[in-house]
Amino acid sequence: MKLAVFFPGIGYHCDKPLLYYSRKLVQEYGYEKIVTLDYTYEGKNIRGNEEKMQEAFDSLYKQAERDLKEVEFDQYEQILFVSKSVGTVIASAYAEKYQVRCRHILYTPLKQTYAFRHENALAFIGSSDPWSKVKEVVDLSEQQNVLIQIYEGADHSLEKESVRDNLEILKDVMEKTSRYMEESI
Repeated sequence: MKLAVFFPGIGYHCDKPLLYYSRKLVQEYGYEKIVTLDYTYEGKNIRGNEEKMQEAFDSLYKQAERDLKEVEFDQYEQILFVSKSVGTVIASAYAEKYQVRCRHILYTPLKQTYAFRHENALAFIGSSDPWSKVKEVVDLSEQQNVLIQIYEGADHSLEKESVRDNLEILKDVMEKTSRYMEESI
């Protein structure tokens, strides 16, 4: 059996494009069990503030732990963690703490994501992502042998000004996500 767990960001829930379409893809690839986390954080003005970022992480991580405590990870042959933004940190921390052998798809990872090892991961980031020092994230990805795709001019949602550009980016992201999932078949 196959399990996919979706770790959203703050304000980027599982029905937004990257997570919505990747959820459709995992269904196509035979993931029988899909868990979509839905956590909340009310804090404001956290970007660039390490203390508030840590507060947000701690709050969201506790919610993820609570929501995943009933999942018996050892009963699955394949596990995929799909995450966005702060969700990439939560997914990575959770996998390490609970020794979950999984593959990761990291949409717009933060530098804190790389405080945890990734044995098998694929990452995507926009060159104009205001939540990241993009070069630092790319360097950290490369140090862990995480293939990272950079979208020139794209923001933290992997979007630009033009809807057509956004659709092209989304299509490319989903094609690369699909190829990554094919590798596990």
